[in-house]
Order: sequence, then structure tokens, then C-alpha cells
Amino acid sequence: MNKHILIVHAHPEPASLNGALKDAMHAHLLAQGHSVEVSDLYAMGWKAAVDAADFPQRDASARLRVPKDSHAAFAADALTADVRAEQDKLRRADALILQFPLWWYSMPAILKGWFDRVYSYGFGYGVGEHSERHWGDRYGEGALAGKRALVSVTAGGWQPHYSPRGINGPIDDLLFPINHGLLHYPGFDVLPPYVVYRSDRVDAGQFAQARDGLLRRLDGLWSDAPIAYRRQNSGDYAVPSLELKPGREAGGERGFGLHVAPAA
Repeated sequence: MNKHILIVHAHPEPASLNGALKDAMHAHLLAQGHSVEVSDLYAMGWKAAVDAADFPQRDASARLRVPKDSHAAFAADALTADVRAEQDKLRRADALILQFPLWWYSMPAILKGWFDRVYSYGFGYGVGEHSERHWGDRYGEGALAGKRALVSVTAGGWQPHYSPRGINGPIDDLLFPINHGLLHYPGFDVLPPYVVYRSDRVDAGQFAQARDGLLRRLDGLWSDAPIAYRRQNSGDYAVPSLELKPGREAGGERGFGLHVAPAA
């Protein structure tokens, strides 16, 4: 079955490794019969910072309160046109792919700003009933539930630098705020990330290998198993504290690993 995919790309140089991987993905998905939209944030001149201009109908004499003003603007369909366009792209998409370089242990600011602005109150968060028995539709539920997501990222360091004992910390931990916090939070089923290491030293042969590996991952976009993040309202967490219930650990994990369900 043909699907619709949104690629959000964040690199200022079109001829970069990230740009080449984005172009390869686009061409490959189209050749497979899928439809594709690309949000190339630098090419679009995306405004990254949230400010009062994001809520043009708010009372300009009142103190800016981002969640409150975001909620009111979303409910009134009064968000800015650029934000509404990106939300519509997400609604249309069956899958989201992020393509970006790892800069200072995270995503480029322009991509973080895309999430800051597009994930408005009522769309990305603040969805569903909040009560003593159900603390919102999030972490596996929400406006984007049923869709898939894949992070494709380039890193300048060597793979061992991002290993469990590596100086930079495990790559899965570094990407946890993105995979779990930005993608799983509003409902995405998140696939394990695709990472290209030593990205500033990729020659033609290494690029072909990196590209082909990414395209193989695209072929499994709907068949590969997603990361087994626990769902908030599945019974694993106490409500409203949202702490993992005692006895749900597997092997005594701590930190981020607690939120990945053990293999059956």
C-alpha cells in the first residue's frame, strides 16, 4: 500500500551529506510509489523562535503566556500560516522522517524551533482528558498516534564514542529526548534511529554505503519493529504521579531504560 511521508530536513548546505541523504530518500520513496513532502527548514527560512507574533489575535496589551495563547490560537484556527501548513503536513503523513546533523548533543536550533512552534497546545500537547485516572493522551497516544517516525542523523564522532562506555554517552540516550519526548509523546511509533558516524570524513564509497543502509531502513518503515516504549496509559505508570509502578523493571534498569518495555 502506498503511503505519504513527510521529511523534515535541517542543514544549511544543500550539498552536505545530510542534503544528499535527504535527496536519496526522496527519490527512493517516490520510486517505490509513495508520495512525499519535504520541509527543508533552512530553504524555507523557517522562523525558529516562539514569540508573540505566533499568536496574531492575542491581546497585545496582556502578558504573553505561551501555553495559554497557543491553546487559544489553535482552538480558533488562528495560528500563523506557516505553522498551520506544517501541522497539515503532519496530519497527511503516514510517517515522519527527520534528517539532521547532531550538533552539540542535540538537533540544530532551527529544527528544535520547528517542534516548538508546530507542536502547539491542543495539537502536540494538552490533548485528551487530564484527571486522577487519565493524564492526557500522550506517550503512545495523541494527535499523531498510528503514524511512524524515523530519525536519520549524522554524527562527527566515531561510533565507539557513542557506545555504552563511550565518552559522549550512548547514542540511544542522546536521542531519547527526541525519540521519546518529541516523537513518542504525541503518539508516533518510533523506529530505532539511523546514524552515520564520522560524517565529516565520508568519501564516495562510504557515502554509497551510508545511503544504501538508509534506503534499506526505508524499505522497513512499516514492517520493522518500533522501539518498545511503554505507553503512558497502558497500566505501567501510576496516575497522576506517572512513575513506573514497582515491579515493572526488567533487569533493574534505571534512567531512560525504564521506559522501554522488556522483550517478551
